[in-house]
Amino acid sequence: MLFSKIRFKVAAVLFMFSGLSAIAQNEYYGEDNRIHFGFSLGLNSMDFGITPSLVQTNDGKIYQVDVSRLKPGFSVGIIGDMQLSRYFNLRFTPTIHFGDKKFVFRRPEMEGVEGTDENPVVSMYSTSVRSNYLTFPLDVKYSAFRVNNYRPYLIGGIYGAFDLGRKKGNPILLKGTDFGVEFGIGCDIYLPFFKLCPELKFSFGLVDLLEKDRSDLTDPELIKYPNSLSKATSRMVTLTFNFE
Repeated sequence: MLFSKIRFKVAAVLFMFSGLSAIAQNEYYGEDNRIHFGFSLGLNSMDFGITPSLVQTNDGKIYQVDVSRLKPGFSVGIIGDMQLSRYFNLRFTPTIHFGDKKFVFRRPEMEGVEGTDENPVVSMYSTSVRSNYLTFPLDVKYSAFRVNNYRPYLIGGIYGAFDLGRKKGNPILLKGTDFGVEFGIGCDIYLPFFKLCPELKFSFGLVDLLEKDRSDLTDPELIKYPNSLSKATSRMVTLTFNFE
């Protein structure tokens, strides 16, 4: 008798939890569509992989170069998703990234040296480069099993980019096109009427973006700064929220 009561209670608890699980799992009607669309909003942080020239510039000095004080930027894009199988999707996500990078040039041997009014000592020079990158990523998305309303995934692919904010006359001028690889992680969160997908992505450019021909510089004092660089490749981290 006691065993029968315990068995009945266990069965009742299991039935209750199975019912709650069924109620808690939201339906996503786009899951049955082979192709669906959406949009994304997020933040980005632009950086560069820099290779200094380590040679004397025209003024006979060697400068150390760095990209300092990474500033967060804003990203907005559209999403096109095609289901290849139960676990794989092909995604095309044109996105525009607004950002800013600050190049800092230092002369370590002159730090702490005091100059005069007639002969000032300049140990550091900085310049900002504003970029509006229009990117065209083509990624493959691998999704794990769905657990209730959550489904983590991995994503990776290639991208092409166009800089819409190039401004000549700046000491550092970047090329207008780029190409690279990217990878990231994310999680599909199933809500009653759509999917919310937080996604963290890392992008690495494969093209040397440094413009070597600087005939546009009218101030000869500025040519020493691009000459102190040998190579610059783009890097970017983006945190986006996809609505699908």
